[in-house]
Amino acid sequence: MSCTSEFIEFVCETLRPLGEIRSRKMMGGYIIYVNEKCVITACDNNAYIKKLPCIAQLMADAEIGSPYQGAKEAYILDFTDTRKILKVIRTLWDNLPYPKSKNK
Repeated sequence: MSCTSEFIEFVCETLRPLGEIRSRKMMGGYIIYVNEKCVITACDNNAYIKKLPCIAQLMADAEIGSPYQGAKEAYILDFTDTRKILKVIRTLWDNLPYPKSKNK
């Protein structure tokens, strides 16, 4: 489930044109945030994104897998086409909610 720091740095650098990028280690893998929205789960040096209808056409030829046992199926990003990656993440970001505040 672990990722190399080089892989996480590569993913974050690829996404940098989209705004503020940060990663957070979680359960052996990483979560990658774009402008404070969780967009990627990274495990085993693969980047997984939610299977949402808004990106289905863009990801029609993508591999599908689960980042960890028990997780929902997700698309696996192929980083050979940076423009496509940025378009997919931008579209996904537009359709994801901000995380709910933990302060009550």
